[in-house]
Amino acid sequence: MKSRDSTCDQNSFRKLYEQHADAIRNFIFYKSGNTAFAEDTVQESYLRLWKKCASVPFEKAKSFLFTVANHLFLDRLKHQKVQLKFAAQQPADSTNESPEFLLEEQEFKQKLEKVISALPEQQRVVFLMNRIDKMKYKDIAAALGISQKAVEKRMHKALLILREQIGNI
Repeated sequence: MKSRDSTCDQNSFRKLYEQHADAIRNFIFYKSGNTAFAEDTVQESYLRLWKKCASVPFEKAKSFLFTVANHLFLDRLKHQKVQLKFAAQQPADSTNESPEFLLEEQEFKQKLEKVISALPEQQRVVFLMNRIDKMKYKDIAAALGISQKAVEKRMHKALLILREQIGNI
């Protein structure tokens, strides 16, 4: 680049973009791990350079761009820390559900627990291993020392009782 290039000249500005945009994008991507943020940061950096082109000498434009990009990254990092701190202060059980819905949900849970506890032991064990522990029928059969068909039968009976007592789940 010639020293007489002006940062405000469109052709010179285009050269700056072609020469440094990929490096700035990679620099921010490596720091943030976020491609979209890196792209946005490149655009914002060049926009700020364009707004201040009269006061930024062409020879200092690359340094200006990297400095602006780094500041944008640091600002985002600070903002994320504030968001995390605020989220940590929120009560964990806050919800947008109505009090009626929450009450119905609690009543349903209590009814479900009562019906599950009333299941015959063999059915209850199979049901809980499948639905709570997320075990497959063959794994349950191996753990209990019974056939997979027996597991299927016990699960079927447990579901019939639950549907009869609670409704379709």
